[in-house]
Amino acid sequence: MMRKGLAGQRLAGVFLGGMLLFNYPLLSLFDVATLTLGFPLLYIYVFAVWAAMIALIAWIVERGSR
Repeated sequence: MMRKGLAGQRLAGVFLGGMLLFNYPLLSLFDVATLTLGFPLLYIYVFAVWAAMIALIAWIVERGSR
């Protein structure tokens, strides 16, 4: 039972971290006219953070089910 509560707290932490990472001040840092690999830097940042959050959530959920 303690493990399930810890997983919930970690998921809440990922949610709050995601809110901070997708908030205006950080997004404005990457909103420049620079192309990286042919894509705007903002798009790469958004999709990288999104993919990292999905991977982190999957890791927390899988670890919590053991």
